[in-house]
Amino acid sequence: MTAAGQVASVRYIVDDVGAAVDFYTTHLGFTVNFSAAPAFADVVRGPLRLLLSGPASSGARATPAEAAGVGRNRIHLVVDDLDAEVARLRAAGLPFRSDVVTGPGGRQILLADPAGNLVELFQAASAAPTGP
Repeated sequence: MTAAGQVASVRYIVDDVGAAVDFYTTHLGFTVNFSAAPAFADVVRGPLRLLLSGPASSGARATPAEAAGVGRNRIHLVVDDLDAEVARLRAAGLPFRSDVVTGPGGRQILLADPAGNLVELFQAASAAPTGP
């Protein structure tokens, strides 16, 4: 198990813990740290610990009704080749919520997990592929 002091934790409220675990482990490189599905699972990627709380979990039950919907927050995952990741995830049938956006810091696109929570895939400008 990863030591709690070595990671940053984020809690996402999800409708289906199993579907969320499958999404993050199959498509985004997370590994299962702990699972008490269908109520809760803890998945990890590097220093990010993502707590997936289903409707029966204490984390979901503590959420006020007015804040229960999917929010504007998102986790931010850095990738080496955004175009390759987008192609791979589209081939898997995953739902994107934006087109690729380019800015001074790099390029990004938003992907939705099975509950609608957003995941930003980001490629820094210094890592952007150079053309001919």
